[in-house]
Amino acid sequence: MTLNDLHQTKEAEIAARKKIVLRCCQAAGCTSSDSKGVKERLEKAVAEAGLQNEVEVRGVGCMKLCCEGPLVQADPSDALYVKVTPDNAPAIVAALKGGRSTLAQADPHSPFFTLQQSIVLTNCGVIDPERIEAYIAADGYQALHEVLVEMTPKDVVDTIVKSGLRGRGGAGFPTGLKWGTVAKSPGVKKYIICNADEGDPGAFMDRSVLESDPHSILEGMAIAAYAVGADQGFIYVRAEYPLAISRLHNAIRQAKRVGLLGSGIFESPFNFTIDIRIGAGAFVCGEETALMASVEGKRGTPRPRPPFPAERGLWDCPTLINNVETFANIAPILRRGADWFAGIGTEKSKGTKVFALAGKIQNTGLIEVPMGTPLSTIVEHMGGGAPDGGRIKAVQTGGPSGGCIPRQHLDTPVDYESLTKLGSIMGSGGMIVMDETTRMVDVARFFMEFCMDESCGKCIPCRAGTVQMHHLLEKILARQATARDLAKLEELCDMVKNTSLCGLGQTAPNPVLSTLRFFRHEYEELLQPDPHGPRTPATPVPPLTAAN
Repeated sequence: MTLNDLHQTKEAEIAARKKIVLRCCQAAGCTSSDSKGVKERLEKAVAEAGLQNEVEVRGVGCMKLCCEGPLVQADPSDALYVKVTPDNAPAIVAALKGGRSTLAQADPHSPFFTLQQSIVLTNCGVIDPERIEAYIAADGYQALHEVLVEMTPKDVVDTIVKSGLRGRGGAGFPTGLKWGTVAKSPGVKKYIICNADEGDPGAFMDRSVLESDPHSILEGMAIAAYAVGADQGFIYVRAEYPLAISRLHNAIRQAKRVGLLGSGIFESPFNFTIDIRIGAGAFVCGEETALMASVEGKRGTPRPRPPFPAERGLWDCPTLINNVETFANIAPILRRGADWFAGIGTEKSKGTKVFALAGKIQNTGLIEVPMGTPLSTIVEHMGGGAPDGGRIKAVQTGGPSGGCIPRQHLDTPVDYESLTKLGSIMGSGGMIVMDETTRMVDVARFFMEFCMDESCGKCIPCRAGTVQMHHLLEKILARQATARDLAKLEELCDMVKNTSLCGLGQTAPNPVLSTLRFFRHEYEELLQPDPHGPRTPATPVPPLTAAN
């Protein structure tokens, strides 16, 4: 494909658009409630009304307000219909002709939508994720062309450095610094990996982006490959995401067909191909060294670092690993400039962050907000607070590697540094809300059970320590533990945190440490008197550590 072909495709797609568009969510959450049947019935109703030349029924990706799905939005009227069934289709089409509709609607001007600032989710819920023409019409692959024709690899790396983008996979490592390290590493063969092994309970950000805008990931990976000198990429995605896998396969086929993947992209010397590797659901394979072992066909277990993947990664070659959201930010940064991106967020946490809101909250779904947005704005204004008039007790961020932030700290800005000070982490973006009915020891036990089950067993501290911590939490909840058991739990947390091999074990104690820090009284209320008398106090609860 040439630049002229790109422009012609964009112009043809825009010219083909109709006056009215009915956007029907076809992401996993809505399809599980028969949004496919809704779309088919809408198409039939449009045909029966003779409106084929005026109305387009468009299948789109995630429309964010997942708790109200299936969702259908009418453009340009902005009417947003919720919990739509196939039987509602004729009434929606009738409303396009001026009829009054009694169907349930959500307010598209509510804080849930108006307080969002979309970069990663710009195309989600807007374009058809199964048509490359729709992505091109939304300025897709424009950044890739500009990079290949007008910029050197060093220029691209410098732009990412200047933007201040940090990895969205959890640890927040500077993306430009990682790219620069891979670019400088000697080696004839280099690889790019997109980590789409999203395993945190309650997290569905990456899945939604893959289902809703797969070409944004392909374009971001291609730009990264050019910047670091790679010609082969892999997307490592879990098998539990069949719709995302299907749309990725489709997007790769389309991009190859028009010459945006493969040899001589945009008539340049740059060659790049992408393959998909499907994981079997092991949480530890989200850790980059375990992921690479799995891609190589080996058992997915971590290895010590250094050497880091940037120097010796996949098949001992320099390898760049970023997650889905990181790659989705690349093309917008190249299109709009590093200064634009750096102007969003805080001094040390630039840009926006996508979160999956879940738990005891009225509005569950996807949000994207500037870094530094107060937690209270997210959970109380955008999320609508706890249901049934309840009060929010805590917000858990960072998945099994994160911590629980109590109500009194909800004014904390959501950025890497502020969350770390409170004993939590940003993580990949899962945000689970708890109300006053939640017992925090139960929360700690849930995440410890998760880590215990997902431990690869390679190192003893994680393999045995998580089992012992889970046993002590069970004992506490059964009201059979004493203060000595609680002290032992804290000692185990310190041991597992400081001696485990990889991020899974090193951060497994975090939910326990966090709940002990802010809700220690809930543990102590469950303890029995110690017949052997007091024990020497345990060492202070150490700060949390972010997983890589």
